[in-house]
Amino acid sequence: MDHALVYAHEAALVGEVPVGAVVLGPDGTVVAVGRNEVEACHDASAHAELLAMRRAAQRLGTPRLLGCTVVVTLEPCAMCAAAMVHFRCERVVFGAYDPKGGGVEHGARVFERPGCLHVPEVIGGVRERASAQILRDFFRQLRARS
Repeated sequence: MDHALVYAHEAALVGEVPVGAVVLGPDGTVVAVGRNEVEACHDASAHAELLAMRRAAQRLGTPRLLGCTVVVTLEPCAMCAAAMVHFRCERVVFGAYDPKGGGVEHGARVFERPGCLHVPEVIGGVRERASAQILRDFFRQLRARS
């Protein structure tokens, strides 16, 4: 999670919502990383975990991330959770919970839907305080500028 937090901080520095993600291979090595790039790419789907999963798939040369763990600083939204299903990630580890936009423990609860093709192991709340703090700081500064 520390590695993902570094990328979240980088996102904040360039004006992106501070979310960072890391994909770990089955052996625990870093395969790919990502941070939100929504504003830079003018792409609402450029979420940290989605970018990291795409990069990991490219690097591994496969559309499935079998045995891989996605570590992300914020509870994945429904879009990213659905992508995790299709990438067949083995495990999802996230930091801060997202009662408004989350799609794992909140909202759509994608992995609990009937007919979900693949259900990864989910571990939430890892470094929750640090993950939530960077988000609070970012949005406080954003409001102060408005």
